[in-house]
Amino acid sequence: MSAPQLNRVDSFQYPAAHLGHLTDAQQAALDAFKQVCQEEGYYKPAGTGAVPEPSHDDETLLRYLRARRFIPQEAFKQFKDTEEWRKENHLEELYGTIDVNEYEQCRRLYPQWTGRRDKRGIPVYVFEVAHLNSKNIAAYEKTVASSKTVSHSVPTKMLRLFALYENLTRFVMPLCSAITDRKHPETPISQSNNIVDISKVGLKQFWNLKSHMQDASQLATAHYPETLDRIFIIGAPGFFPTVWGWVKRWFDPITVSKIFILSQADMFPTLSQYIDPDNIPKKYGGNLDFEFGMMPVLEPAIEKAIKWENPENQDSHNIWPIGPISWEQNSDRTMTAVAVGTEAGAPRKRVICKLETDANIRALHGGAVTNTPIPEDELGLTTVGTATQPPDTNEADLYVGQDSTSSPQTDTPTSSATPANEASSAMLPIREQQQSSAMRSGTSSTKYAQQDPTHASGQLAEGTPDAALDVDGHGTKTFAMEPNTVGQAPKDMPLPDTEPEQPQPGYLDQAKQVAGQVVETATHAVESLVGAEKKEEVEKPVEKTKSPEEREMDAKIDAAKPAVEGFLRGQYGSK
Repeated sequence: MSAPQLNRVDSFQYPAAHLGHLTDAQQAALDAFKQVCQEEGYYKPAGTGAVPEPSHDDETLLRYLRARRFIPQEAFKQFKDTEEWRKENHLEELYGTIDVNEYEQCRRLYPQWTGRRDKRGIPVYVFEVAHLNSKNIAAYEKTVASSKTVSHSVPTKMLRLFALYENLTRFVMPLCSAITDRKHPETPISQSNNIVDISKVGLKQFWNLKSHMQDASQLATAHYPETLDRIFIIGAPGFFPTVWGWVKRWFDPITVSKIFILSQADMFPTLSQYIDPDNIPKKYGGNLDFEFGMMPVLEPAIEKAIKWENPENQDSHNIWPIGPISWEQNSDRTMTAVAVGTEAGAPRKRVICKLETDANIRALHGGAVTNTPIPEDELGLTTVGTATQPPDTNEADLYVGQDSTSSPQTDTPTSSATPANEASSAMLPIREQQQSSAMRSGTSSTKYAQQDPTHASGQLAEGTPDAALDVDGHGTKTFAMEPNTVGQAPKDMPLPDTEPEQPQPGYLDQAKQVAGQVVETATHAVESLVGAEKKEEVEKPVEKTKSPEEREMDAKIDAAKPAVEGFLRGQYGSK
């Protein structure tokens, strides 16, 4: 048999498959996608209605194409659903009107931007899961219940979560796109890195956070596709390899493939491959003074690119105020960061800073650029973290109890897998190996001779369908044999003593039992309804002599045996 033909798959790892680095096929797919969106009324090109910019920038459209493997029709379906969802939930209005304190309460329960970027210029977020304890979640739920945010078709807590994603796509990504000290300044930033710290998180807390984490994951997958890049999980507890199999089912497979699970020893060496040490928080081995809950601590390159006007202060550093912030284009096409939302019910609109670069809306979101190929060695640092993940629990169990000489020749469990001596204590008792010179090597019809020295001798031959025993009296051919002895136990080992098996009731007997139960239940029900007299003692029922009519009815029931069987099969399935 000839080996299957292998086809090359284009990389979607940044900057490949992003604006400025599309293949000819990907560019054609983008053009077709924009055409479909325009024809269906979901996209307006530049110059429509005297508006100089298109309704959606190319990099945003490319996120949907990457999520759908550059199939325009599939990308359009998701894009259409998202546009209708945004309109239905008033996303444009929500981000500009949400209460700033509600926004801040929500921000503290989800990944937070550190104000730093990785070596490619992609923003780095930190998420400490231990802060999501029952006390903090309960306090958050209480504020949700008293929220003044106008609810549309979704819960208030989900509206708050939408606002956080809007901040990522409307403010953080455009800002990082405007910083030109990166290797590919022609390509807008449209993703984020996440350091997820799960140290000090117990198994119960993990389970209680299931819906909380799923909300964010499902939202990103459905309406903010391809906004997640690498996810580094830090501080995994000892039980994590055991629960990984069901934890990863909370997320879509593409997200799972981007997850790196790092031990304490691998944490800083791995993080520093992708992120400069000055941009890694100190608790993870870097030099950055950043704690979860703080506002972003801007790196020097970002500080250099902006001019502050009305900043807040944090540890002698200029920072943005809490709440949502948007970029607005001035008449001279310069960009201004404006704090929006509401404070004490009043709209907020305060200029915070201006960009000192020559970036405009088109530069922040991406315009028409010439595509250039990406060298293969530039994609050497993978975005796929599957190799760092523990095996599924059920896969690890396959190797429990095996010695090193019998391990499979393929990938073996990592050191994070459950040790064999621990896991085996929870398994069923292992039978001692029997000393027998006649080891069975097969169960086919040609191997009966090898079963002669065992208690299985002749059973398989006699248990063929032609020789099966009719044990239930109703035509069902079955044959029972002891599986513990088939081809394994030699005859010098006695069979376990077993009591003779009582014959199972036939379908007719089962029908009579069911009928009796129904009659008994109905009798009690009728007595309670009509007010039957209460008796201190239960009288022994007197057997009633059946009338000729009743005996005739019994004969008809006995004659209707197939119909009764059919009824039982329909109710309980064939036994």
